[in-house]
Amino acid sequence: MAPQAQEATIPASTDESRQASLEDLILSRLDDDKAEDIVLIDLKGKSPMADSMIVASGRSHRHVGALADHVLRALKDAGHGRARVEGLPHCDWVLIDAGDLVIHLFRPEVRTFYNIEKIWSVDSPHIRQAN
Repeated sequence: MAPQAQEATIPASTDESRQASLEDLILSRLDDDKAEDIVLIDLKGKSPMADSMIVASGRSHRHVGALADHVLRALKDAGHGRARVEGLPHCDWVLIDAGDLVIHLFRPEVRTFYNIEKIWSVDSPHIRQAN
């Protein structure tokens, strides 16, 4: 009789702890780099695109670019691979897609204009202030 292949499954708690570890890594990196108004939004059950979203502001184009660069470097150094990035040349709004975590980095005026926290947090207990 041929041996049967067994499916390898990852326990949900391992996935959750990996997600929490990734969130903590990004939140601490943004805090170290003096990002402003950092918000973590839990998207579980709200969107299939990601489990959570981090929104933060930089003081200028240069600060937003530096925040994005440091987040990308932290993701790569921690073994999370290469994340997809949009908006880096202009640095008004940089979106970093790290799989189950999406990071939005804004200049303050652009963040106020788009107000994406409101879109994702309407009637939701899932939003919490990161700092």
